[in-house]
Amino acid sequence: MYLVDTSVIIDFLRERDNQAVNFFISLLEQDMPFGITSIIYQEVLQGAKSIQDFNKLRDFLGSLIFYFPKDSVLSYAAAANIYFDCRKKGVTIRSTIDCLIVQIAIEHNLQLLHNDNDFIQIANVVPALKIVGMT
Repeated sequence: MYLVDTSVIIDFLRERDNQAVNFFISLLEQDMPFGITSIIYQEVLQGAKSIQDFNKLRDFLGSLIFYFPKDSVLSYAAAANIYFDCRKKGVTIRSTIDCLIVQIAIEHNLQLLHNDNDFIQIANVVPALKIVGMT
């Protein structure tokens, strides 16, 4: 199973040609299961250009599998720990939200499909993170 990050969905909507988008297209064409988080849902909707686009995105994204933190407190502490571990190793993560996305992927044993360098940096520090996308 895959967790598809905002970076891939946005690139897909903008018709960008890259490794992550091509992988995402293959997921869609093969009707393979994938999901998002509520944060990814919000981030993509925030980028809508019109109310019509917002409504289409809301309907499409709302039909996907949603993955949530397994614990309403401990998952956030674990995400903060990911950020802390990266910082200790000299890796600066630009978005703390990425750490929560990583934690959700780990908790649900998902491969994270992304097009964001931060996830590569995190994967170098957090061996439990399985990533697919940019190399």
